[in-house]
Amino acid sequence: MKIVTIKSRVGTPWLKLSQEEIKNKIIELAKKGYSKSEIGAILRDQYGVPSVKLILKKKISKILEEEGIKEEIPEDLLSLYKKAVMLHQHLLKERKDYKSRRAFVILENRIKSLIAYYKRKNKLPKDYEYSIEKARLVVRI
Repeated sequence: MKIVTIKSRVGTPWLKLSQEEIKNKIIELAKKGYSKSEIGAILRDQYGVPSVKLILKKKISKILEEEGIKEEIPEDLLSLYKKAVMLHQHLLKERKDYKSRRAFVILENRIKSLIAYYKRKNKLPKDYEYSIEKARLVVRI
């Protein structure tokens, strides 16, 4: 078990966690339901880990994938779903907001492009389709 020590400019070590401890903390946080970006922020803010990739030579997503922890919908697609659902709710109330209507069309096109990308990379099933109703169920707003 290798202990990684990173020194600050003044020469005092401020990170004394083993690679195994960092990996276990990532797995523990993922099982609690935190997203990859939230895990990175928690490790940075509470444990002083500047970069998981710098220390473990792997990204958080690769570590979780090796442990068999997989998310159903990628995090960036989920955030676009949230934005689309909120914008759709706004458009149901404000039918004459043409700028928002155009923004909604552009957002849906971005979502469809991202889904096509994830289908090519086998992160989503080949028969996965987007609809605002499905997005509303996933987001639960």
